[in-house]
Amino acid sequence: VQLQASGGGLVQAGGSLRLSCATSRRTSSMYGMGWFRQAPGKEREFVVAINWKGDTTVYADSVKGRFTISRDNAKNTVYLQMNSLKPEDTAVYYCAADTNGVGSSRSNEYDYWGPGTQVTVSS
Repeated sequence: VQLQASGGGLVQAGGSLRLSCATSRRTSSMYGMGWFRQAPGKEREFVVAINWKGDTTVYADSVKGRFTISRDNAKNTVYLQMNSLKPEDTAVYYCAADTNGVGSSRSNEYDYWGPGTQVTVSS
């Protein structure tokens, strides 16, 4: 399974971006999907995840109320809408697929990872 994240870029604080993660396999509609991020000099951290049905989501406290995850299984695509962006949101964002379908906050439960997309928020 190949994952390809897109939609990153440079935005001012308070702005919005929408990331997309397209998967290469139709059966990925049965996968849980997650977004993680890694800022320079920091460890990778969990951002948000969604189960295969799309009816259960989990968010990191730092993004609750600002970020929204959704999925379109017909398009094999997961979206991350990011609003009210802050400079501390600057990072490389990675999407990942969990073949168990759960959508966990734990990175070691994911089986496939995409190459990441850079998000930079200027103050």
